[in-house]
Order: sequence, then C-alpha cells, then structure tokens
Amino acid sequence: MNETEPQADKVDAAPQEVPEEIAQATNEYSPEPYSGEFPIVISGLRNAFGDFVVHENLDLKVRRGEVIGIVGGSGTGKSVLMRSIIGLQFPSEGTIEVFGQDITAAEPDEVIGVRDRWGVLFQGGALFSTLTVAENVEVPLKQYYPELSKQLLDEIARYKVVLTGLPESATSKYPSELSGGMKKRAGLARALALDPELLFLDEPTAGLDPIGAAKFDDLTRELANTLGLTVFLITHDLDTLYAICDRVAVLADKKVIAVGTIPELLETQHPWIEEYFNGPRARAATATHNRAKGIDNNTGGGS
Repeated sequence: MNETEPQADKVDAAPQEVPEEIAQATNEYSPEPYSGEFPIVISGLRNAFGDFVVHENLDLKVRRGEVIGIVGGSGTGKSVLMRSIIGLQFPSEGTIEVFGQDITAAEPDEVIGVRDRWGVLFQGGALFSTLTVAENVEVPLKQYYPELSKQLLDEIARYKVVLTGLPESATSKYPSELSGGMKKRAGLARALALDPELLFLDEPTAGLDPIGAAKFDDLTRELANTLGLTVFLITHDLDTLYAICDRVAVLADKKVIAVGTIPELLETQHPWIEEYFNGPRARAATATHNRAKGIDNNTGGGS
C-alpha cells in the first residue's frame, strides 16, 4: 500500500478552533461580510467563441448562504459560466455583479475589492506541482497579504489543511505524493486560504469513489454551515445534488432554463430536465436520498 495515500482519504472533517493569531490576522484584513440577499447577480449574459454561442441572455441570482448546484449537458457552458463570474472569461454582453460590484466593467488587473473574497477549487485540484501542499495554500496569502510573516503563513496553511480533513503531515507533501481525494482536499484548503465568502467548486467529486465522493459532499456541507459560505457547485453527480444542494440551476438552450429545489424542478416540463431527473441514475440517487431520510421508496412515507 502506498503510504502517502493511506488513511488521509478517510479523515473526516471536524470544526477546528481558530488559533488566536490567525483570528487576529483575519479580523485585521477581512472586509465587512456581504449582507445583501444575492452575492451573485447575472443579467443578460452572452458568451461566444467565434461564431459558437455558449450563452445567450443568461440570467441567474445566487442567494447568500446557499449551496447552489449547476447542472447541464456537455457543452452547455457550466465551467464557462464560472470562469465568467471569477473574471477568467470576459463575456461579450451582459453584467455580472459580485457583492454588488459589476466585475464585467473592471479591467483584469483592476483592484475592485472582491477577488480576495472568493475561493476556487478547479477540477483535479489544479495544484502547483513544484510546491508542497502548504506552499500551495500560501500562494493566495502571499499575493494579497505580502506583509504576513513566514511563521503566520505556515500556521494559516496548517490550519486550512487540517480544516479540510487532511492530516497535518500532508502540509509537507508534494501533489505527486497525494491520492486523487487528497489533492482535492488540498485544493480546497487553498480555496479557503483567504477566508472567502464565496466558494466555487468545479466537479469536486469527479474521479472519486462513491465513499470518497460522499465524504467530500459531507465536508462541503459542513464547511458551508460552519463558515457561512455561499457555494457555487458545478457537478454531474446526482448524489451530490440530493445530498447538499439547496437549489439547482439547469443550463440548457444557452441559458438557465430553471432554478429551484429538486422537487420544484421535477415539476418543470422540459425534456432535458425530465430525462436527467427521471432516468435510472436519478432514480438510484433518489432511493439513496430517501433511505438516508428514512423514507420508504415505495410509499414515500416514513419507515
């Protein structure tokens, strides 16, 4: 057995008490939390690559404190939508407001006071291969807070790594020494480095076995509740949608065609939604969800 993988994938996250020095640093640099109802508001969005139009007149509002799942068929632009929100893809039309700031009106290098208030977990973790886990976590800290001491950087990195359920020993390891599940948790630790209010997750359970995926779902829900996060979650995983998402937004026909809870979406008369949420895999996910809730799959009643 590879000794770098072991038990770390089996470590469950637990709320960690914030060390005093980290709390002081956080309080000193963090802005007032956003108090509005919708930290993300997208209106009339259009994204195109040459003649290929990905989004046309797309609208979406994300509620503060919710875990919203983003689903859609291949090529519907789920990742493009996320990249647009975080400023990596510039739309040809429309507006995107994050914390009340129109980011589409800002230059890429313009300081608008929102980019350090979100964290992103890209597919596969997207860790820097030549940096240790701790050094990866410290990258955004060094970018936004270059005055932090090396000792405090190391302490914050250690805290964030442990917060995601990895053992403290993982801080000194390189990505090549980690399993797939550990890489995702390390990437999550980096996404949480700046104490964000918004957390973007792009297919976080892709490539994980069912047990690892379920544990990552539990971790996401626990962190969202404990830290007061708003989570924008792209996924194909029906189990994830049922387990942790408050609402689901469906991308089809180049726009968001429906937003709501899964029961609300099941009432929507759209071919893709009906096929997605009523297919064999969806029925299996529903049965798993019902068992977890103690609901009889045949009668719909409690056991």
